[in-house]
Amino acid sequence: MLHKTRGIVFKTTDYGESSVIVQIFTEKFGLQSYIINGVKKPRAKISRNMLQPLHLLDLVVYHKSTGQVQRISELRNSPVLQSIPYDVIKSSLVLFLNEVLYKAVKQQSAEENLFDFIFNAIEWLDNQTENLANFHLLFLTRLTRYLGFYPDQAINADYFDMKNGIFSKYKPEGFSYLSPPHTQNFYSLLQCSFENLGLLRFSNDERRYLVQKLLEYYALHIESFGNIHSHEILEEVLS
Repeated sequence: MLHKTRGIVFKTTDYGESSVIVQIFTEKFGLQSYIINGVKKPRAKISRNMLQPLHLLDLVVYHKSTGQVQRISELRNSPVLQSIPYDVIKSSLVLFLNEVLYKAVKQQSAEENLFDFIFNAIEWLDNQTENLANFHLLFLTRLTRYLGFYPDQAINADYFDMKNGIFSKYKPEGFSYLSPPHTQNFYSLLQCSFENLGLLRFSNDERRYLVQKLLEYYALHIESFGNIHSHEILEEVLS
């Protein structure tokens, strides 16, 4: 049976001489794997360029509830990204966030709020012309709301306990926490929106520190999250 759905490209893997298997986070069915034949041929209806990380899609798909690899009837980029593929800062942001999303999002069922957040954030980034340096920090912070470990907010706290996801006046046990001034900077992220990203003023060192701590926070709350490497490239681009 054919279904229309929007989608977001997560990962594309070569399969045979001219085919690929692409993992797409869909609005209707969550994360699904699709085999697409002939994408490497010169006149392919669906080309490899249409399947770049976090490209936004309109799809007509065949869907079976067996969890097997699915097939696509129609695919088009919608909206077509105008700046992300050609802007080194935006493309570096997308590659980093794509690596995080691929390891963090596993749902094979509809998660429309999560889908809308990712879709709208990528569309916003594509249209934005300034204040990009902290986009990934805000994205990662906001994403935790949809993954189930959004921080419990408190005012006048000196520490953030990453293991329990709470702010505290007292230093937590162990090593998984933020202390001043990083706690206050993290709290400012929680109060921020994409529209007022320009109000955040982090140094390169503070930005690197917060990225590392956010990745630790993800690893504490997502089983088999593992290590992320693309943020090192991103840090070089942003510095």
